[in-house]
Amino acid sequence: MFKSLERLLACLVLCAGIGAFAGWVTQPQIEGWYIGLAKPSWTPPRYLFPIAWAVLYVMMALSLWRLWDRTIPSPARREALIFFFVQLALNALWSPVFFGWHNLHAALAIIIALVVTIIGTIFTSARVDRAAAWLLLPYLVWVSYATALNAGIVAMN
Repeated sequence: MFKSLERLLACLVLCAGIGAFAGWVTQPQIEGWYIGLAKPSWTPPRYLFPIAWAVLYVMMALSLWRLWDRTIPSPARREALIFFFVQLALNALWSPVFFGWHNLHAALAIIIALVVTIIGTIFTSARVDRAAAWLLLPYLVWVSYATALNAGIVAMN
């Protein structure tokens, strides 16, 4: 039981750390650079982003924990974990590219790759733990929306 809680905490710390890093890179750019960009009319209010991401990072952590702690080691589990960590790396990369480097086109390429990798993560996770896969569906929806938003910003700027 204690080992399971340690793993859960590790997953929460990892995912929250990625979220904190994204916030650290993003926050200084909101009032200056980002606010000056032309954005689609369907851009959500700024306060919604940290709320949505906080919930999504917790769900991602729970998905990772289920894959790590609740499934038996197997090639299918290994594949799901590889997909999970690749999508997490792409997630971590997007904010510095978009907000830090102001590279809208490269960020769009990264977020498209992220959507594809999240889909791969969901499908490979479903083979070993359906709940782990289901936990990632809201994340896929949000990142798909963010991809459209990123594409709209590219088109308008």
